[in-house]
Amino acid sequence: MWRDIVSPTSAASVVVAGFLSILGLPSQPATAADGGSVLPFQPTPSASIAGPTLKDSVHQRRVDERHLPANAPNILIVLMDDVGFGVADTFGGFVHTPTLSRLAAEGISYNTFNTTAICSPTRAALLTGRNAHRIGSGTIAERALDWDGYVGVIPKTATTVAEVLKDYGYNTAAFGKWHNTPATETTAMGPFDRWPTGYGFEYFYGFLAGETSQWEPRLVENTSLVEPPNDPKYHLTTDLADHAITWLHKHQAYAPDKPFLMYWAPGASHGPHHIFPEWADRYKRKFDGGWDALRGEVFARQKASGWIPANTKLTPRPGSLAAWDSIPESDRPFQTRLMEVFAGFTEHADFEAGRVVDEIDKLGLRDNTLIFYIFGDNGSSAEGQAGTISELLAQNGIPNTIDQHLKSMDKLGGIKALGGPDMDNMYHAGWAWAGSTPFQATKLVASYFGGTRNPLVVSWPSTIAPDKRPRSQFHHVNDIVPTIYDVLGIKPPLEVNGQKQDPIDGVSMAYSFNDATAAGTKAEQYFENNGSRALYKDGWIASVFGPFVPWQASRPFNKDWDPDKDTWALYDLRRGFSQDDDLAAVETDRLAAMKARFLEVAKDNKVFPIGAGNWLRLHPEDRIKTPYKRWSFDSDTTRMPEFTAPGLGRESSIVTVDAEFGENANGVLYALGGASGGLTVYMDDGHLVYEYNMMIIENYQARGPDRILHGKHRIEIDTTLQSPKPLSAADVLLKVDGKEVARTTVARTVPAAFSASETFDVGTDLGSPVSHAYAERRPFKFDGKIDVVKVDMK
Repeated sequence: MWRDIVSPTSAASVVVAGFLSILGLPSQPATAADGGSVLPFQPTPSASIAGPTLKDSVHQRRVDERHLPANAPNILIVLMDDVGFGVADTFGGFVHTPTLSRLAAEGISYNTFNTTAICSPTRAALLTGRNAHRIGSGTIAERALDWDGYVGVIPKTATTVAEVLKDYGYNTAAFGKWHNTPATETTAMGPFDRWPTGYGFEYFYGFLAGETSQWEPRLVENTSLVEPPNDPKYHLTTDLADHAITWLHKHQAYAPDKPFLMYWAPGASHGPHHIFPEWADRYKRKFDGGWDALRGEVFARQKASGWIPANTKLTPRPGSLAAWDSIPESDRPFQTRLMEVFAGFTEHADFEAGRVVDEIDKLGLRDNTLIFYIFGDNGSSAEGQAGTISELLAQNGIPNTIDQHLKSMDKLGGIKALGGPDMDNMYHAGWAWAGSTPFQATKLVASYFGGTRNPLVVSWPSTIAPDKRPRSQFHHVNDIVPTIYDVLGIKPPLEVNGQKQDPIDGVSMAYSFNDATAAGTKAEQYFENNGSRALYKDGWIASVFGPFVPWQASRPFNKDWDPDKDTWALYDLRRGFSQDDDLAAVETDRLAAMKARFLEVAKDNKVFPIGAGNWLRLHPEDRIKTPYKRWSFDSDTTRMPEFTAPGLGRESSIVTVDAEFGENANGVLYALGGASGGLTVYMDDGHLVYEYNMMIIENYQARGPDRILHGKHRIEIDTTLQSPKPLSAADVLLKVDGKEVARTTVARTVPAAFSASETFDVGTDLGSPVSHAYAERRPFKFDGKIDVVKVDMK
């Protein structure tokens, strides 16, 4: 807790005060009578005197009070996505990361830094300094539930570092992935107080969802929806770097006397893995030995470089995860190319991060810029299951086979299409396991470091002396904000914008900046995700895997799971860096005490009910969704996020389109989803076409045999699910002016969502196109006039 650091009688306070004096920074807030305990600061009173007349008056411009020391550093936070502890070659991994390596050489690195095992919770903890469940972020925004720890809303009682630093005088900006806005509040109507600009960032450019296409991303600038250019050379990560660089130039032109806070969080390397072929080709044949061999190679390099202790043991592959030798020879080119694409995607993102750092250097700001480069918001992701061209199959729990992927891929250009706009590919879970070397598990497992351990590099040339020795003090992503406050002499405010503030859970890491051997100050930290959970305490960690296995996500969830019957493990991290030696049977009293303590901490942090993240696997009907049953749309309706749109394609419905058609009409009447999955109703040279893209691997169509004549007509699409159960088949009937013209049966429907960020559009198909038939003509705008589109859910 922060009070343990700033208390004048605490040892940590002495360390902090000494550190700040070395920097020439005050150990207390620079000014303000209340010490910044209430934000925003009161405005500076006028220095002028207003008399009854001009001759009785004195004019003197007020000088706004400065709340920061003159040499307050600029701050850059880089957060990579879904890359584990063993990925970067900076630390023995297999992906070339020159930017990370350069910053590590210029600064310091941490090999016991931890995240939360999943996207939204890590980001919430990073930006606020609090534990994720405490601030309503126990799961991702799309899976939010109505328990206090899982509502998916960061409360205003947990003010972000951006809000605080803005009040103190920083310019603030965020670029890239956000993923901390409720999924039902991401439309053009907001509410915008839960978008980045409502959380203290004066400028935002990126995407709100958990993932998006790198080729046709669903972009937001501040609170406006924007479209990327239809340019084959476009890539989102480059775009994010370009916008960050432009913002830096504006900052220097308009406010060079102010420091900046920049949060740069690309979608890389979250699925889908999208990158130009030339970047993937850099890794050709480098992974032909498979994931078992790769893991051994990484482990050897980690040891040889001193990144991990010499006595570390390599944990074995779980029996539920396929060995490389079990992969048929005919499938291996597919599996290795998926990994080559991931590696190229990751290197490209590190390169673009380097462009941002280079620009800071060119502007003469690098020496006094404090950079936190967090290489991953969780461990490597096993959500690609057995390798996929459509990665949301796993999240939907849709059974599939490699043969289905290969046959569908062949129709879309073959193996060379991997990484391109027609695919939503993601690698085999075995590669994720290799990316988490030397630990057990992967992303979505909070009990083992394969899900929670990520490298951290900190660089601040004017203040932190370069040191190759890894910092091994145990720390957590919630410690970044207290560290920033610490080096600025800021006490966490007690009240912001009229809201009493929740306590800070993190502790400062500043004591370790120039002392690799300093005693750690973080005594305790809990972890929980999808029922996997752990408690770290004084060098020990008690862990339990829980009911959910990420690389088997498409299997039915065990509805009889009882957390009280779970078997816990216990590890002494001072002797076993990789959680390899379970001492539960030996240290029974210690384990019992830690289990009891976990429950206390969990209750305090709103973690209950344990395993809440699995609720929607048992009760999909409780998913976050719009309350409406009837809608009336027109051609002004575009970019309506799927989570706020009608449940077309997964629920029974009747859609009626009143429109005026020209001769041989063309274009989309309405579409939901994108290339990864969705449904679309469009005109093709006068013919009415319905198409259901079932996550790329299946496709269902109905086409009217006759052209629709010039003039006004009513189109009706009647969809009836055959069963209320997930994956139900659906009968689809097409009518023109009340007369049936075509029908089809969709053999199985998508139960949850076609995509994470694609949208519902009327009269066009923005983003990636649902149908490959009109991909070259996207967004395939309807060339007639749509009067109204009415949707009625049955």
